[in-house]
Amino acid sequence: MASRASSATNWARRVALVTGASAGIGATVCEHLVLRLGMKVIGCARNIDKIEESAVKLRQANTTGSLHAIKCDLRHEDEILAMFAEIKEKYGGVDVCVNNAGLAHPATLLEGKTEQWRNMFDVNVLALCICTREAYQSMKERNIDDGYIIHISSMSGYRLEQPATNVYAATKHSVKALTEGLRLELREIKSNIRITSISPGDVSTEFCLRMYPDDPSIHEKSEAAKKCLEPKDLADAVVHVLQTPPHVQVHDLLMRPTEQTT
Repeated sequence: MASRASSATNWARRVALVTGASAGIGATVCEHLVLRLGMKVIGCARNIDKIEESAVKLRQANTTGSLHAIKCDLRHEDEILAMFAEIKEKYGGVDVCVNNAGLAHPATLLEGKTEQWRNMFDVNVLALCICTREAYQSMKERNIDDGYIIHISSMSGYRLEQPATNVYAATKHSVKALTEGLRLELREIKSNIRITSISPGDVSTEFCLRMYPDDPSIHEKSEAAKKCLEPKDLADAVVHVLQTPPHVQVHDLLMRPTEQTT
């Protein structure tokens, strides 16, 4: 039987949207997509100063790629829709969507504040859904059938670690269900657009500091207890899945620090 050649997509000069791109995983993913894949990357965040600083540095690199910043508060659908309209007008549309933005509050189910719960679901779930829908519509209207949607999720989508994070874990369990649901929807319409969820354990970012702003020692203890994943490790994973051949679907990539027990 003759084998069918299947090479990885050439992403050079194609457009990627990365949410939560001002720091940590999002910022590093932007840099890798620009430098390693030569993509035209749109980084969005509520504060875009750091994205713009990174864009200036990347312009000095010898690459076909580029980074552009758009200010967007993902808690508000009108701002998300305006962002996609701007991307369409300036860059044509989205070929890759990396839903990276996420946050956590130590808000338990018994004593947590409703506003904290709503904030987590608005960013971790609803914004991801809206960005996914709009990215797909952007691909559909341009007959893009080799696009890619990537969710940066969490190991919290697979287990409950502590009571303080059980509502946050519920948002990530939602992402797990949405990933499989989207895969089934795409298969039903015979689309070749692919979906991957990347679920890391502890990563050395500002995530924990933002979660516990009044007690930085929690972050320090976590960092001291083990060698955490680095943002570069997640960026490597994003580049890896984008470079797989079209017949390969990396559904969910789970990543833990070697020393992490949970």
